[in-house]
Amino acid sequence: MNSFIDNIWEFIQNYYIDPIIFDTGYNPVNTITWAIFLGIFLFGVIKLFKRLNISVDDRFILSIIPFILAGSSLRVVEDAGIFNAPVNYLLITPIIYFLVFAIVILTLVVSKWLYNKEFIKDYHILVASIGSLWFIFNVSILLYFENVVNLYVPYFVIGAATLLVFIVYKILKYSGLDILSTNLNFAIMWAHLLDASSTIVGIDLLGYHEKHVVPSYLIELTNTATVMYPLKILIFIPVLYILDSYFNEDRESRNLKTFVKIVILILGLAPACRNTIRMTLGI
Repeated sequence: MNSFIDNIWEFIQNYYIDPIIFDTGYNPVNTITWAIFLGIFLFGVIKLFKRLNISVDDRFILSIIPFILAGSSLRVVEDAGIFNAPVNYLLITPIIYFLVFAIVILTLVVSKWLYNKEFIKDYHILVASIGSLWFIFNVSILLYFENVVNLYVPYFVIGAATLLVFIVYKILKYSGLDILSTNLNFAIMWAHLLDASSTIVGIDLLGYHEKHVVPSYLIELTNTATVMYPLKILIFIPVLYILDSYFNEDRESRNLKTFVKIVILILGLAPACRNTIRMTLGI
């Protein structure tokens, strides 16, 4: 019995705890596990928002984007070693995702309550303001402890991603596909091309390494991180097409589709922001 428990604990230690403590990245086991947890949380959030009567529209998405930037910059604070153990464990993925998620939900609940009590006129503005102030605070901390050493990084990341997303948009439109015609779809593609651009700079130019399982394998196979561009396009164009084609029948399906898209947006924008800030400061 003790041997069985020891084996289970060793499994948990190797695949879940050590990657967080030592920040060694992802493996196939914890990747699948976190994806399952993400799905469970997604359905829970949908139920909560329905109860709070929170509409998931463009204004809502814009209001939470500052929190994505705040969470990403907070991750860089951990990269910089400003916090020590065990506090820094809270700032390592995937725990930091749950931490930021909890803060966003708390902010939304309080803001919506203030709106319902007519203390404020627009809860979206309050949510966005809190997220923006948090982001500015994190960046201020980083600039206090660190110096800008690679100023070209944000210009390349933003410039390359913006150019490529417009090229993809034009090609799809010329082909008769309006997949990127909506603001959210366009933002998703742009966010993931930002992530790809930051990966290319980090790996091909600055000597960083990829922590995710599939990208790491493909980069090693092709010996260049530019493989991230076709990888992102070939994955997310079909995903967006499927979501838009099969999740429009009723309100709940549309809400689920929008939530899934928000998660996809976060999975692109969060690492792109973190990578860009980190490389700009040489962390």
